[in-house]
Amino acid sequence: MIQSVLVANRGEIARRVFATCRRAGIGTVAVFSDADALSPHVAEADTAVRLPGNSPADTYLRGDLVIEAALLAGADAIHPGYGFLSENADFARAVHDAGLTWIGPPAPAIEMMGSKVESKKMMAAAGVPVLAELDPGAVTEADLPVLVKASAGGGGRGMRVVRELADLPEQLEGARREAQSAFGDPTVFCERYLETGRHIEVQVMADRQGTVWAVGERECSIQRRHQKVVEEAPSPLVEAVPGMRERLFEAARLAAKAIDYEGAGTVEFLASGRAERGGDDPDAGEFYFLEMNTRLQVEHPVTECTTGLDLVELQLQVASGQALGAESPAVSGHSIEVRLYAEDPAQNWQPQSGPVHRLDLPENAVEFDVLRTPGIRLDSGVVDGSTVGVHYDPMLAKVISFAPTRTQAATRLATALSRAQIHGLRTNRDLLVNVLRHPAFLAGDTDTAFFDTHGLDVLARPLASADTERLSALAAALADAAHNRDVATVNTSLPSGWRNLASAPQSKTFTGGGGDIEIRYLLTRYGLKAEGFDDVALVSATARHVALDVAGLRRSFAVSRYGDDVFVDSALGPVSLHAAPRFTDPSAVVAEGSLLTPMPGSVIRLGAAAGDTVTAGQPIVWLEAMKMEHTIKAPASGVLTELSVTAGQQVDVGTVLAVVEAAQPGGEL
Repeated sequence: MIQSVLVANRGEIARRVFATCRRAGIGTVAVFSDADALSPHVAEADTAVRLPGNSPADTYLRGDLVIEAALLAGADAIHPGYGFLSENADFARAVHDAGLTWIGPPAPAIEMMGSKVESKKMMAAAGVPVLAELDPGAVTEADLPVLVKASAGGGGRGMRVVRELADLPEQLEGARREAQSAFGDPTVFCERYLETGRHIEVQVMADRQGTVWAVGERECSIQRRHQKVVEEAPSPLVEAVPGMRERLFEAARLAAKAIDYEGAGTVEFLASGRAERGGDDPDAGEFYFLEMNTRLQVEHPVTECTTGLDLVELQLQVASGQALGAESPAVSGHSIEVRLYAEDPAQNWQPQSGPVHRLDLPENAVEFDVLRTPGIRLDSGVVDGSTVGVHYDPMLAKVISFAPTRTQAATRLATALSRAQIHGLRTNRDLLVNVLRHPAFLAGDTDTAFFDTHGLDVLARPLASADTERLSALAAALADAAHNRDVATVNTSLPSGWRNLASAPQSKTFTGGGGDIEIRYLLTRYGLKAEGFDDVALVSATARHVALDVAGLRRSFAVSRYGDDVFVDSALGPVSLHAAPRFTDPSAVVAEGSLLTPMPGSVIRLGAAAGDTVTAGQPIVWLEAMKMEHTIKAPASGVLTELSVTAGQQVDVGTVLAVVEAAQPGGEL
């Protein structure tokens, strides 16, 4: 029996595996980079071992250091999690060679599925339907659009959609760089891109005795940058198409048996059809093999909640040689998972970095456990006070709902997210709630073009209206006044804003999503008088809570302040504000046309030189941060008068990269 497990991973997945190990009475060992020294997964492990450095290549991708850490800490097994070394056959062999138990499939199975090019050939031979692989050098106009994919990886790394043949060389080059950075292998290939496909996957579990379970399917069609954002079980498409589930499960079992698979894995398919049309759609139910992930998936909780299984516990049992039952458990209810990212969807999904002041969900969310009754589950790699850095993926948490029906699961999850207190970084929370409440989603019409079809600008709109933002700013001003009275050292018995004679209103300015909001108010013996809020009366105000009567309706606002950043949470919607300084710091002013670093990162290459004439939208600097490439473009046509960085240079957020002096309307500079 396994006594102690080292998780060769970080963040949320390490905490997830540790949770099952604790329930099973198994010891835990963490590894951590310097950037993760204060990560919650480090504190939760029985023992932790440092991997010197920050980048994945120096730390979590160093299999030799991970094995040394396991031996040093006395672990007798290694769980790879997902990402990093989880699908590295050489690492699996090295774990076995070191006398440790590998909690994963056999190395030959990983190897066979490790190349997406070779795996497709093998699946075709096994009778599994596949999309033909295209040689990047032989792609023609007739093949477009095509999808460039990294052969050795997943998670959307190295994926690019190409619709114009002239763009293919540049996209291939960028995909190879991303693949090399993320997986250590620059190999890429192309395949036909289905604009409105459905991403359907089957969870498999296999033991050493030859039993293969197909443990339900998941639909993961709503994606950004080819990374899943919303995942659910069961699939609304599969539910709507008679006989599709049986065919999917048979194909998944064929795939697993073809490579003598063991442990947890996922067989991914691209399917066609629309759930609301179901059997009336002649194309519904056709599917093609994409890849097999020889590891646990990020979205495994939705399968756990609909089957009652702890998939990590099953991984431990299979790795110990135990047999599965003859039949997999039946599926009941519906579960939906969303990935809460530190990113700005409205700004091309720009990742964010910085502190997470607070992450709190209502409804007494369960952490890292199977939901057996309707509720909310939270799997997160951060806690209050954590910092999101630039070295790793910016996912903050997975939030999962479980309910008897799909509509109930979507409603419960949307409400929990909308009322969560998420303070610190900008996130995709508003987008997730809008998706869950969208009529097309509720109808099950969730293909991979969901964001394009329904408009990212619409889906990314704030939950809070402009009126809510103004009302929240008023609450923030009143809470700030109450705080000032709490810390006052003189005249502490006087109410806030009290004046002996009539006076000018108190004034506070906040910057919100819609721009600056100036709040002007007086607290008189007759109550609150706030300009522009004639129907608002103050009920009570403390430094953290304000109650207002708004046109006869009582509204409560929770106010939290961290320096100049203010977060106001209410049933009307979450609002993030920044308290504007009374005076501008001259050193903070940058020249017009300056290109600023949106996040800390490394300059990969430059697209122009100082003195060059550039056009609006022309790439000037390529930046690598959070495992992705980001392009910094010229804001207008003109002359690049200043270029302040060089390739390979590390830059902090807010650094002036370059300055473009815009051309005048007549064309002159």
